[in-house]
Amino acid sequence: MCGMLEVVLTPFEVLAQPIRRSILDRLRERPCLVGELAEQLRLSQPVTSKHLRVLRDAGLVTVRVDGPRRWYALRTEPLTELDQWLAPYRWMWSSRLDRLGTHLDEMPDDEIPDDEMPENSPTKEAPDDV
Repeated sequence: MCGMLEVVLTPFEVLAQPIRRSILDRLRERPCLVGELAEQLRLSQPVTSKHLRVLRDAGLVTVRVDGPRRWYALRTEPLTELDQWLAPYRWMWSSRLDRLGTHLDEMPDDEIPDDEMPENSPTKEAPDDV
């Protein structure tokens, strides 16, 4: 190699970028062309292509060349591997969410001041018509 160093990113590093997660969200629905993704994300085509290359190098998307067009599709296998790795940690999130739900259920409704009550809340009193 001529002084070039190839950097290999982990799936976590690749998915840390919100634009790349947005690309995967769109590809979850169906394969897309680079131009479609660029338009949906309001990015230039070169910027979109750069993100797609990172996703492809990480094995998260595949590309199918169709003449001058490139169709990108989601590869679920790497995401399944991430999901399997995260599975043992879910109990922490679940138990915390369960405790929060229990706390909120036990909280009296009148503990929320009226000025913090959402406008469309059924417990918020409507102003008197004068």
